[in-house]
Amino acid sequence: MRKVHPEFAYQSRELGGQIDGILGDPPNRKNYDMMLNALVSEYAGGGGIEDVNMMSFALVDHITFSNPKGLLVEAGEYEGGSPEKVFAMAACEGEAEAMYSAMTGNHPELARQAIITAFLFKHPRLWDEDDESLEQLSRDDDGDDRYDDEDDGVTDDFAQMFDKEGD
Repeated sequence: MRKVHPEFAYQSRELGGQIDGILGDPPNRKNYDMMLNALVSEYAGGGGIEDVNMMSFALVDHITFSNPKGLLVEAGEYEGGSPEKVFAMAACEGEAEAMYSAMTGNHPELARQAIITAFLFKHPRLWDEDDESLEQLSRDDDGDDRYDDEDDGVTDDFAQMFDKEGD
């Protein structure tokens, strides 16, 4: 398993939540298809919301990947990276081809992130994320020892500042 950037892991989970939310409970494929068709149409026309999650949602059912190992390497860096390298590792066909071309041409950085997010969502067993839970973060933490040696009591000088009788 390969570690991915925490933001990609987050975006992948968000995409799953968004898909589940659109499908609803019980799942309504008609609503999902309407949403997906609207997104594909908007992005194909050069518009659409400039958002990684919305772009990856539009891509997820249409995109294919030719180099999973290369995409996993690219998933190690959220910002930066080479959009052209990522674009060469993925493709869309049919009506989604126009959407893919418009996304990659108009918003290369966002499209790079959306492609990697869609890839990670579709292939969750290929990657892992760093455990940043509080339990893991505190596992090797011995605590804050800065104040252990100090007396918890208040000094007389400090206490007299608040003494109303002026002793």
